[in-house]
Amino acid sequence: MLEINSDRKKQTTLSYKLYFALLFLIQSGFALANNSSEQHSVKGIDEYSVLKKNNATSLIEAAVESDAMVDHSEFDELKGPFEDGPAVTKACLGCHNKAGHAFMKNKHWTWKYTDPDTKQQLGKSVLINNFCTNARGNEGMCAQCHAGYNMTDSEYDFTKQENMDCLVCHESTGKYYKTPTTSGSAACTTMFADKDPINWSKSAQSVAMPARENCGSCHFFGGGGDNVKHGDLSSALIAPTKDVDVHMAVEGNDFSCTQCHVGEKHQWSGSRYQGVPVKDKHKSKPGMRNETASCASCHGAQPHPLSLVGLKLNDHTQKVACETCHIPEFAKGGVATKIDWDWRTAGKTRDGEGYKDSNYTQSNGEHRYTYKSIKGDFKYDENVKPVYLWSNGKSHYTTIDTKFDPTKPVIINSVEGTVAGEDSRITPFKRMHTIQPYDKGNNTLVYMHLWGDDSDSFWGNYDFGRAIEHGMKQFDIPYSGEFGFIDTYSYWPINHMVAPEEGALKCDSCHSKEGRLKGIKGVYMPGSGEYKWMDIIGLLAIFATLAGVIGHGLLRFFMNKRRKAHD
Repeated sequence: MLEINSDRKKQTTLSYKLYFALLFLIQSGFALANNSSEQHSVKGIDEYSVLKKNNATSLIEAAVESDAMVDHSEFDELKGPFEDGPAVTKACLGCHNKAGHAFMKNKHWTWKYTDPDTKQQLGKSVLINNFCTNARGNEGMCAQCHAGYNMTDSEYDFTKQENMDCLVCHESTGKYYKTPTTSGSAACTTMFADKDPINWSKSAQSVAMPARENCGSCHFFGGGGDNVKHGDLSSALIAPTKDVDVHMAVEGNDFSCTQCHVGEKHQWSGSRYQGVPVKDKHKSKPGMRNETASCASCHGAQPHPLSLVGLKLNDHTQKVACETCHIPEFAKGGVATKIDWDWRTAGKTRDGEGYKDSNYTQSNGEHRYTYKSIKGDFKYDENVKPVYLWSNGKSHYTTIDTKFDPTKPVIINSVEGTVAGEDSRITPFKRMHTIQPYDKGNNTLVYMHLWGDDSDSFWGNYDFGRAIEHGMKQFDIPYSGEFGFIDTYSYWPINHMVAPEEGALKCDSCHSKEGRLKGIKGVYMPGSGEYKWMDIIGLLAIFATLAGVIGHGLLRFFMNKRRKAHD
C-alpha cells in the first residue's frame, strides 16, 4: 500500500513494483517455496513472573507448578456460613492481606480514569455512552458490573475493602451472579426473579484463577445483553471453535483473557480509554510481558514467513493493523451485536403497560429484543464487516460538558490517527449508531435518571423531561429545560474473534475496485482502479524491470557461452 505525500518514497521504487509483479506471479500459480527458518512458538503473554520461571503456558499451570494454586475448599475459613459477599471478602483478605490495597487502584473498582495525554476525566462514573447513556445516577442498576458490593449511588465509599467483590473474578462454580443494588420500578422488578440464591460457602471454596466466564460475566453482557456493546466480546468466546477465535479456541490455544490482558498486583492492562497500541512500543520479544498487549507482543513486528508473499505482507504492517486482515468479521459464533438504537420510540404501552417485542432470531436460535418500552427500538447484525479508520489507539471523548453543533451527528469517541502518523494504522471498528436525548438549549448530552423506584425514573414513568431534569440536577449540571434527540456514533475497536490463517482477508479483499478499504484517505491501492494512471505507470515499471532482469540474464548466458567457446 502506497501513501500519498508521505515520507515513504522508497515504496515508489522499482523494487516495490517488482514485489507486486512477483506477488502476481505467485497468485497465478507460480508459488515460491518458503525458507526453512524456524518460526516463533507463540505461547501468549505472561501474567505473573512465575510464568517465565516455569515456562508455563497458562496461569493455572503456572500456579500449580509454583504451589500457588491450592484447594480452597479445604480451608476452614471459607466453609462459612457467610451471610453475604462482604463476609466472603473479609475471609479472603484474611490471607491475601495485600490484595485489597492493590485492588483499590483498579479501574474495575474506581470506575475512574484520567487520560495521561488529554487529561480528560473518564471512566464509567462520569462518561456518557450511546447505549443506556450513563451510569452516573443509575448506580443501583449499573453496579452489576462494578467489582464491588453495595454501590447504590455516587456517594459510594471506595475505602471499604470488605466491599470489594473477589468472587466476580475468582468464583468457578458458574452459579454466582450480581443483581441491582437498589429497587427499580415495576417494569424492571422481574428481571432476576428466576435466579437461585447464591451459596456463598460453595462460591468461596471454588475460587480459582480468572477464567473467560468470569471476565465475560460483565464484558460479554455489558450494555443490556449478550454482545450488545463490543461486537467482538460475547458468550461465544466461553468455549469457542477456531473459526470464532483462534486464540481462545478450546481445541487450540485455549487462551484465558489474562494471557493478553496482563497484570501485576490486580492492575490489569487493556482499556477502552487507554486503547490497544497498534504496535509494540516497548520492542519486547515474542512472548515477553508488555504493559498493554499488542499483536506484536507475541508475533513480533515481522510476523509472516520469509517468502516474497510474506515480505509484502510484513511491509503492510507499517500502515495496516493486524486485526484489519485477521478479523474480517465480528459478532461471530451465533451471537448478534446491537448496531442501532432509537430512544425516540421508548415509552409505548399496551393496555397501559410497557411491553417487549422479539423480532430478531440470531443464528444460534435465540431471540433478541427489538423493542422495549423502557429503551426504544433496536437493530442487530451478525458476522459484521468492520468499518476502517486511521487509528493510533487513542480516542477523544464527548463528555457531559462538551458543546457541539446540533446540526451534525455527535461522535461519542473520536478516533485519533492520520495517514502521516508514525503510530497510526488502518484499524477495524464496530460503529454504533444511536438516536438519544440532548439538551437543546445548551447543545450538550444529558444524564438521564433511568433506574429507581421514585417518580422521576424513566424506567417507571416513561417521561424523558422528568428523567433528564432529575439526572442533571442531581449533579449540578446546567439544563435548559428543553430536550431533543440527536444522532450519535461510537467506535469500538475490534481486537477479538481472530480468524485462523485460512480465514484472513485475501489480497483482492482490498486490492479491488470495491475493496474493503475503499474510501480510506491518503493511500494508493493498487488494483482499485482509483488512479488508473498510477496503475499504468506501475505496470510499465514492472514490465521494464522484468525486461531488464531477463535481458541481463540472457546477456550473462551468451557471454558465458562465448567465454567457454574461447576457452
